Amino acid sequence: MKRILLKLSGEALAGEKHTGFDEATVTVVAEQVKQLIDTGTEVGIVIGGGNFWRGRTSENIDRTKADQIGMLATVMNCIYVSEIFRSAGMMTQILTPFECGAFTKLFAKDRVNKYFAKGIVCFFAGGTGHPYFSTDTATVLRAVEIEADGILLAKAIDGVYDSDPKTNPDAVKYDQVSIQEVIDKKLAVVDLTASIMCMENHMPMYVFGLNEENSIVKAISGEFSGTKVTV
Repeated sequence: MKRILLKLSGEALAGEKHTGFDEATVTVVAEQVKQLIDTGTEVGIVIGGGNFWRGRTSENIDRTKADQIGMLATVMNCIYVSEIFRSAGMMTQILTPFECGAFTKLFAKDRVNKYFAKGIVCFFAGGTGHPYFSTDTATVLRAVEIEADGILLAKAIDGVYDSDPKTNPDAVKYDQVSIQEVIDKKLAVVDLTASIMCMENHMPMYVFGLNEENSIVKAISGEFSGTKVTV
């Protein structure tokens, strides 16, 4: 794949602390992405905000305001991870769908293409810029907009299962599954809005465990051991 969109879980980046950041975990991610950049792969990244905020868990805050806090959580995550990437020897830029002063650049496809041509890793922060849309949806939206060859979903579990492996020890892992089956069986790879966008725009996904050794590099090589979601 020449151009990929990598989705990182905010909670996964927090490691065992579950909140904030675990620098060792982020550094391992940076070292893997550096390998991709060095071989000419163009990398865009979306990061969730769950290590700081999960607005849907609070019933006392207006949904729109809660989602806005979540968008800002993803901006904080991207600023932090971007700096770790820079310390690993990469050039980075953070793009948002709304103005953030000097913190970020405003998202535009032409701007992203110029950055990619220079070997710059592009972080897509701030979600879609609108409430009621998750970072799953933002991931697929950006992947479609930048014409990525596929989405890499780095999660806490190592693929897609027919049921929750945390609660069902007999859950069966898929090596490959269609996006239609994901929707029909409600397998919750990404939320329904994002799933339908993948289906309509023929955007494949590769789901794997972030904590597996060299998992990001393996996801675009023949050693991939997660689940491919076909379209």
